Amino acid sequence: MIRLLSVVGARPQIIKAAALSREIRQHFSDTFNDCILHTGQHYDQNMSQIFFDELNIPQPDINLGVGSDTHGRQTAGMIEGIEKILLELSPDFVILYGDTNSTLAGALAAAKLGIDVIHIEAGLRSFNKKMPEEINRIACDHVSTLLFSPTLTGINNLVREGFSRQSNPPYTIDNPAIFHCGDVMYDNSLYFSALAESRSGILAMHKLVPGHYILGTIHRDSNTDDPSRLTSIFEAFQAIAEMHKITIFLPLHPRTKKLLKKNLPESLLTAIQKNSAIKIVEPVSFLDMILLEKNARLIITDSGGVQKEAYFFKKPSIVLRPQTEWTEIIENGAAILADTDGSKIKNAFEYFENQITNNFPPVFGDGNAANFICEKIIETYNYKNTQKK
Repeated sequence: MIRLLSVVGARPQIIKAAALSREIRQHFSDTFNDCILHTGQHYDQNMSQIFFDELNIPQPDINLGVGSDTHGRQTAGMIEGIEKILLELSPDFVILYGDTNSTLAGALAAAKLGIDVIHIEAGLRSFNKKMPEEINRIACDHVSTLLFSPTLTGINNLVREGFSRQSNPPYTIDNPAIFHCGDVMYDNSLYFSALAESRSGILAMHKLVPGHYILGTIHRDSNTDDPSRLTSIFEAFQAIAEMHKITIFLPLHPRTKKLLKKNLPESLLTAIQKNSAIKIVEPVSFLDMILLEKNARLIITDSGGVQKEAYFFKKPSIVLRPQTEWTEIIENGAAILADTDGSKIKNAFEYFENQITNNFPPVFGDGNAANFICEKIIETYNYKNTQKK
């Protein structure tokens, strides 16, 4: 059996792990022993446990319970906890997802113990090192043995940084392999879309009419913690809702919701609260989110994952960031970078209202990324074992 330790710690990683866990259960249960370590980076019941339950992912075998803290203390606590588990279990590979502090901690702990790191979602770059995520993803890529990129752009980014597309086995930290595999989240979106239609009652619950609402998400510290940026976003929401008589549906993390009271001018907050077209609700489940994305007219977000999911469901999006790692979405005209400039947000909405957006080429693969990843892990493991004999 090939021993895997999958490290998760935040909602997007939990969902990404679902695709690989499902593939292992369905097709590789006799090949892999997959142990799941949850760092506890997002420990709130509504932001973590519910996703394990809903997506039918095996309960984490280990939970470090690190919780939130400063970047340094949180990452240090994770490294210490992960290192202890690695010494106990001696896995053949450590699988890491995305670009959180859990990703960075897992990469450093495993690499320094000589354990091969597998990075799923490798090669993504926003080219903005002020973003903590950019530091995490670069550091993880450069200590990984197997790097799986969801897009050709990601592969090209890695090649520019010195990775070779022609590397031959045995693959090591000094001779890594890079693969264009497609996106595991596209696997998930295809799999869970039908399930969401039958199980989610989110539209009826909030009286949302398909095609007649905007879905919005805001969670990045750079937006929520800066009063001027947050104010600009909500001034644009208020203007769009009033001018176009369209519902804006906002599932917000409790922290973001709390910051509205702290960082918005009192007059704007009052106007938002009185505006029946702006609906602010608690975070929704993954299946609810899938259904909301699938039926929205347009999506406004600062989330990298939601940008992609909008594209999966052929919905235009407005990105509340100055850059995005998902450059293909912008290049194909399916999204517009508005950052938090109120005029740009409103102009982007007007553009999509008056423009038929139908350019959604399959840049994220064919929905079989998890299977490809499993096959490459097996090939790498078998080659190493052959070399040892």
